[in-house]
Amino acid sequence: ALLHSDGAQGVTDWIKAQNQLLLTDTTFRDAHQSLFATRMRTRDMLTVAQDMGNGLPNLFSMEVWGGATFDVAYRFLNEDPWTRLKKLRAALPHTLLQMLFRGSNAVGYQNYPDNVIKAFIQKAADDGVDIFRIFDSLNWLPQMTLSIDIVKQTGKLAEATMCYTGDILSHAHPKYQLAYYVDLAKQLVAAGADMLAIKDMAGLLKPQAATELVTALKDVVSVPIHLHTHDTTGNGIATYVAAANAGVDIVDVAQSSFSGTTSQPSLESLYYALSGNQRQPDVAIEKAQKLNRYFQAIRPYYADFSNGVTGPLTDIYTVQMPGGQYSNLQQQARSMGITDFEAVKTMYAEVNTLFGDIIKVTPSSKVVGDMALFMLQNHLTPDEVLAHGEQYDFPASVVAFFKGDLGQPVGGFPKALQAKILKGQKPLTVRPGQLAKPADLKAVRAALVQAGMNEPSTEDVLSAILYPDVFNAYARKQRQIGPVTKLDSPSYFQGMRIGETVSVPIKAGKTMIIQLNAIGEADASGMKTLYFTVDGQKQEVQIRDAHQKSAGLRHQLAEPTDRNQIGAPMAGKIVSVAVKSGQEVAQGDALFVIEAMKMETTVHAPFAGTVTHLYVEAGALIKSQELLAKLQPGVTKQ
Repeated sequence: ALLHSDGAQGVTDWIKAQNQLLLTDTTFRDAHQSLFATRMRTRDMLTVAQDMGNGLPNLFSMEVWGGATFDVAYRFLNEDPWTRLKKLRAALPHTLLQMLFRGSNAVGYQNYPDNVIKAFIQKAADDGVDIFRIFDSLNWLPQMTLSIDIVKQTGKLAEATMCYTGDILSHAHPKYQLAYYVDLAKQLVAAGADMLAIKDMAGLLKPQAATELVTALKDVVSVPIHLHTHDTTGNGIATYVAAANAGVDIVDVAQSSFSGTTSQPSLESLYYALSGNQRQPDVAIEKAQKLNRYFQAIRPYYADFSNGVTGPLTDIYTVQMPGGQYSNLQQQARSMGITDFEAVKTMYAEVNTLFGDIIKVTPSSKVVGDMALFMLQNHLTPDEVLAHGEQYDFPASVVAFFKGDLGQPVGGFPKALQAKILKGQKPLTVRPGQLAKPADLKAVRAALVQAGMNEPSTEDVLSAILYPDVFNAYARKQRQIGPVTKLDSPSYFQGMRIGETVSVPIKAGKTMIIQLNAIGEADASGMKTLYFTVDGQKQEVQIRDAHQKSAGLRHQLAEPTDRNQIGAPMAGKIVSVAVKSGQEVAQGDALFVIEAMKMETTVHAPFAGTVTHLYVEAGALIKSQELLAKLQPGVTKQ
């Protein structure tokens, strides 16, 4: 209510007048993103949302949207993230809702035209976001200023963010000393920030460093300071107590059952840690503990996506992997057949050094993760990349990063490595959005209508621009099977067991009763029949058995000594095939696009010649080094 009556200035004045530490609850966004790959379903949020609003009325805000929740909702949960936002807004009418916004990357992994950024912020504000935590994955100010300006135009709160990396207590990271953060804070406030966030995405901020950083910032900026950390190293509560004593205004916490390790510190634990301290937050602790019992009960639903971290990981001080990336990168590695996550972490740190010690948070952290997985699959060392990098088809995200598509890192790019990866492409030196043509929203809307969508909303249009393939796949599935959001989470994730009965609420006063009676054997084509009773009526459904392999299916590996054989640089799925058998290609022409979860790699022709044979087609699931095509060397026609 204060934001609507007194505006952003009224809210920040109120924050600064508070003596007690204020809290933001991240349970509905970063907590589950960090613990189990962003899989929390809207249904499980709405069950408790109203009780949270009533039981914890003194929360400063709840983080409920943005980050990876946007594409994961479409990609893996078959949900519309915009609908989630609207429903949470309705369930939490008196709570400030905030989102994590990636500046010029919006909620995606690349730069988008300025008109898309503007339209997205305006629509998110209309649908319920009150606070936009705006950051750039490289702390590059030009990537944040447009978003700050647009948020302020909407009348919402612009919380400009500096991402914390390195260690201001050590000289091991000379680029990221205290003076760097103090100067960046001044620039963010000068750019119009209503509030300043410290985003400690990997949990690297130690207690003494928090004391020194918050104290120094309080001396140079007058806006409220909001601290975000992850408890990956086990020092989160100690860091928050130190920051509170130094004068930080707000900190991020999560419900206890969704807290700790790669998530945020526990709300209840912090409350007790500040006992006897005048800054102890105003929390109805009995109500908080009662709410936590709900999250304790639903946590097992998501066990299959757990990152497996059961205690503090102090090697994160060296690896520097963000907490929000930990479980997602595990899932990505598993999908590519990489089961040794310790090797992934080691390579992650080596890639960061190879890249020049960059700030690592989405999407820059994804670049480091993609490169680490690529190097592990191809058995490459950093020295080999530097020596022979021009021979490899690097992940698309890595090429885009070194081209400048994400902006400019602190201290610039390592020039020798950049040249190897770009292979003659000219890098950008200005803000990418400055060069991008405005997106044609009307044309995208028309394309959605042509594809079969009835009256696409502005939200649909924006989603189609941000994630065209993901959104189109979601829309197709909605047309095929309808909404699955009414299913309970165990049934959605694990499916039904023979003899099990589930109740599915269709609408007010209408519930469908479904029982699975039997599952038939797969036939020669891989199809099997499922036998159900639905509201007392027998029904049969045919599905393809995903585990049934077609006869004769085999994975032939490319012979590494035969340069004419083109092998897959990683395991994954063939997204597209750009050539036909018999087609002439020039050196560097695109042959295939391979995708493994969110990582894409384009396979290029290593020399000019003719495609003599194709071994895969679009949609095929492939192994690393699998034979994709054969090329016959020769001079192509001009």
